[in-house]
Amino acid sequence: MLLSIIAALMLDSAAVDTAKVDSGFVFTTVDSVAITPVKDQHRSSTCWAFSTLGFLESEVLRTKGKEIDLSEMFVVSKTMIDRATYCVRLYNEPHFAPGGSAYDVIYCMSHYGLVPQEAMPGIRYGWTKNDTLPVHAELDRVAGGYLNGLNGLKKISPVWKEGLQAIYDTYLGKCPEEFEYEGKKYTPKSFVQMLGLNEDDYVSITSYTHHPFYEKFALEVPDNWRMDQMYNVPMEDMMRIIDNAIEHGYTLAWGADVSELGFTRKGISVVPDEDNGADLTGSDMAKWVGMSNDEKKSKLTEKPLPEKTITQQMRQDAFDSWETTDDHGMQIFGTAKDQNGKKYYMIKNSWGAIRSDYKGIWYVSEAFMQYKTNDILVHKDALPKDIRKKLGLR
Repeated sequence: MLLSIIAALMLDSAAVDTAKVDSGFVFTTVDSVAITPVKDQHRSSTCWAFSTLGFLESEVLRTKGKEIDLSEMFVVSKTMIDRATYCVRLYNEPHFAPGGSAYDVIYCMSHYGLVPQEAMPGIRYGWTKNDTLPVHAELDRVAGGYLNGLNGLKKISPVWKEGLQAIYDTYLGKCPEEFEYEGKKYTPKSFVQMLGLNEDDYVSITSYTHHPFYEKFALEVPDNWRMDQMYNVPMEDMMRIIDNAIEHGYTLAWGADVSELGFTRKGISVVPDEDNGADLTGSDMAKWVGMSNDEKKSKLTEKPLPEKTITQQMRQDAFDSWETTDDHGMQIFGTAKDQNGKKYYMIKNSWGAIRSDYKGIWYVSEAFMQYKTNDILVHKDALPKDIRKKLGLR
């Protein structure tokens, strides 16, 4: 009963009276799982931390009925030091970058723990609600420059990592070794134990044909630098996992490509057939060809239109040709339908509550989910029983 009340409250705070949104879309929620409030990553490449911690916050809601706000910058600090160490061990051949994956958060949880937001707020200067100062971009440039300074040396000292840690400590604050939360003292690891989170409960899922189905492999994308072993399943099974999770009260962390024309800043994500844009928009072909990408995007996403039929081969071709990139992490938490009855997934983004027509929520079509999903992270109990059996999961 408590979770039902929380879910209703969360949805009420996130949902919008879509009839009032002048976008041509009217959505009706079909199923929704409890989420914590939408956050804003501002000008930082930390979507992977925001989305996966949002997922874990929903896990705590699901299991304990407790709303908690976890510190993204604790995870960022720990992960970036690890990523820098990895790069240095390979003589800086892999490019040091501020991105990451959902697995980085799970790894941090297991090896270093987690802390609540108040124990380490992060970003010591700037990054207020209306701040335009790109503090995190400055941090990324300073840290990257520090590592680049090691290039060409025949030998490096054992204290280089302390210097890099000092940079992150300066910008983000020091990661606490002990803190007080709700009147009790915790370490980051004992805090995870109190929350009841266990890394063994979570699995990564992907769907590509260049590796065998129902086996594990490390998805070859730059931000999977830890070489997380993901279970590879057919596209249809991947979609079944997403649907089954939502139906049974689980959310998912979602790694996706949002560089397509159909992904808008207004909160709509679709795969319209832009090759036939004249037919879809009512424009003549000459006008359509002359439009900019922004103009095409506006036309193709101003109202529900027919979409491409996605196949497994289309997913693979887009991945192999670099058309599908691993550029954003979000959280899947529900399903909806538009005024024509077409299915959409409800997505919690981390671009703030005013960055879309739906208070920080995106509506992603089934075709977009099929086409542009790189990977998902989910509780293993959320998988359909037959798929769990094929993967050898207990």
